[in-house]
Amino acid sequence: MTLLKIAHVGHPVLRNRAREVEREELLAPETQRFIDDLVETMRDANGAGLAATQVHMPLRIFAVEVKDNPRYPYKPNIPLTIVVNPVIEPLTDERFDNYEGCLSVPNLRGVVSRFAEVRVTGLDREGKPFERVARGLTAGTFQHETDHLDGKLFLDRVTDPKTLCTWAEFDRFHKQAFVERIVPFVKRMGG
Repeated sequence: MTLLKIAHVGHPVLRNRAREVEREELLAPETQRFIDDLVETMRDANGAGLAATQVHMPLRIFAVEVKDNPRYPYKPNIPLTIVVNPVIEPLTDERFDNYEGCLSVPNLRGVVSRFAEVRVTGLDREGKPFERVARGLTAGTFQHETDHLDGKLFLDRVTDPKTLCTWAEFDRFHKQAFVERIVPFVKRMGG
């Protein structure tokens, strides 16, 4: 497997909508190798998710996985999930404020409003129909990665620019209050 280069904010690849992936293309050995590389790159960077556009590939594919992630100790675990051609459907009007970060926006976090419950549909890596209802922070992760495939960064959704901070300043000034607020929300939502 190969570690892929992660595009950073300012690179045009992050601002274009990725194209749909046909089933035959998805099943091709080179696409399957790419998915393996995407997963390896995400894990190497301690990301909770990684979209194909973030590694310079304009395909509607993303990976998510949270397994006791040191960057997000309050985030529920998510088994490795590959979604191709994702569609997000909000299942509630309830929203929550999440301090988000991104591998493509190094060392910066900010508050983003996300739907608390969504249905995610698309294909899995074998080209079979995929459907999952995601709640809480897990729902936010799926929305974040789908945004990437639409050419959007979390920066575009920050509700108040005054919430932008480095990781060190988040840890120092905002993490405790965020964790005190988000942990009960995660328990209530089950994700």
